[in-house]
Amino acid sequence: MQDLIRNFSIIAHIDHGKSTLADCLIQACKALSTREMTSQVLDTMDIEKERGITIKAQSVRLNYRYQGQDYILNLIDTPGHVDFSYEVSRSLCACEGALLVVDATQGVQAQTIANVYIALDNHLEILPVLNKIDLPNAEVEAVKEDIEDTIGLDCAGANCVSAKAHLGINELLETIIAKIPPPKGNKEAPTKALIYDSWFDNYLGALALVRLKEGRLCVNQEVLVMGSAKTHQVLALYYPNPLHKIPTDSIECGEIGIISLGSKNLTDIAVGDTITDAKTPTATPIEGFKPAKPFVFAGLYPIESDQFEELREALLKLQLNDSSLQFEPESSVALGFGFRVGFLGLLHMEVIKERLEREFNLNLIATAPTVVYEVHLTDGQVVAVQNPSQLPPESTIESIYEPYVRASIIAPSEYLGNLLGLLNNRRGVQEKMEYLNQNRVMLTYDLPSNEIVMDFYDKLKSCTKGYASFDYEPIGYKEGQLVKLDIRVANEVVDALSIIVDRSKAYEKGKALVETMKTLIPRQLFEVAIQASIGNKIIARETVKSVGKNVTAKCYGGDITRKRKLLEKQKEGKKRMKAIGKVHLPQEAFLAILKVD
Repeated sequence: MQDLIRNFSIIAHIDHGKSTLADCLIQACKALSTREMTSQVLDTMDIEKERGITIKAQSVRLNYRYQGQDYILNLIDTPGHVDFSYEVSRSLCACEGALLVVDATQGVQAQTIANVYIALDNHLEILPVLNKIDLPNAEVEAVKEDIEDTIGLDCAGANCVSAKAHLGINELLETIIAKIPPPKGNKEAPTKALIYDSWFDNYLGALALVRLKEGRLCVNQEVLVMGSAKTHQVLALYYPNPLHKIPTDSIECGEIGIISLGSKNLTDIAVGDTITDAKTPTATPIEGFKPAKPFVFAGLYPIESDQFEELREALLKLQLNDSSLQFEPESSVALGFGFRVGFLGLLHMEVIKERLEREFNLNLIATAPTVVYEVHLTDGQVVAVQNPSQLPPESTIESIYEPYVRASIIAPSEYLGNLLGLLNNRRGVQEKMEYLNQNRVMLTYDLPSNEIVMDFYDKLKSCTKGYASFDYEPIGYKEGQLVKLDIRVANEVVDALSIIVDRSKAYEKGKALVETMKTLIPRQLFEVAIQASIGNKIIARETVKSVGKNVTAKCYGGDITRKRKLLEKQKEGKKRMKAIGKVHLPQEAFLAILKVD
């Protein structure tokens, strides 16, 4: 049985055709009827189909007959965007092989290389696959050389396919069976299953997608989840299918399946945990799995303050389907009650905010994204700060350490000047620069995380006309000359607009921000001062002029003292209004920080 199983994943850079290739493989194996088949069938969210990206890794069990034998192919489609690389890493833990899909018109990109390293760490058999070979600008031989030179994979027998035109799909399936090794493991040993995904079903409760490393799982079996040390009874077992789960009585060694334990809480079946038999447990859990860590933090606040509890419930429900989401309550003087939410990156943040607004009918304001800083205090304490408003007073701070990432950027060499200018402006330190061929260059830079969480990706695409690809990995903390930049509106600090910036950039950032805010805050009946400050020192200021009313319009001639009296009365009224007046900031004001360069 094990000899007839192949577990493999599809990895690639974003938009190189993973989901379309997965559709072709499903069709070729007749897992769905023609009527049931849709494009991007494994992308189950509306946002995935609209944006053309994969956010959630999906699995499907396929049957394929080859040389008189019925083979079982377990396919896992993975995301391509750097924000969701943790989805890739956990999917590859459950496989023996990976299809490395490369666009024949674009060649190797930054995320292609990053995903290859994850696959190599998991000791997988990597099969290079060139997609989109039917396009007129496809350069098959050049891209094969590119893969051999950049990654070091032998491309002599690489499969050339077109997922759109259904070319070379059966040959690819035969290569998968011939080259990807069957799963290993002792079917007589105690049950040992890796949980590599989990989600919440409204009818069945918490479900886990597992890969059986050893032994077998049966319905009604008493199992132990080793991380939570809780025992459960297996209520049902299924094989994964895009549209309808296939019930089964048992899952054998080497197979992938869905397990229902009747639990209402996803923390009972955490991703990366090990499931074993309760009566004869395995000696050691499965190791080497890294849980997702939030990279970016931002505040989410409901525009209507009475929607706070609805936002809490919505986040809890999303967390059931996305274990990487972390949040905790926080309050802001300007925005009221909300939540500090941890995301994997800016795209993840956009997707979560959009899902909250669409699926739960919430109107939200998101504050500027920040990263986690390590603040060393004068009394020897070290505190982690993810919200600028939590930064201790400057007099108590000895030093601030900020997280860094190692960024890999691949782009056409004609844009090298633009790239170097952008990276130097973002305080980047060059580690390596190499030409992959005559026309493409790869840059490796160490960059502060807070320089890439705002608008770095947009600026990168702008300065290279969309041709650059970008990947990063965290490398630790380095000391920085950082200060907290506050924005004051009508002499009140708006804590939701506070940001932590490099001291050398504080003046230009503050000046640009107050100038932008001046255009966004509506005019009041009194003058509104917008100031940028570091501590008590004002470094930039703009003023929103008051709405003027001509109080002397009713005076036709007469003594000048009458007009002066009316103007003095107006002046006193505006002074009183300025002392007690409140300025309501529009939502665009909180987004201004993201757009200021």
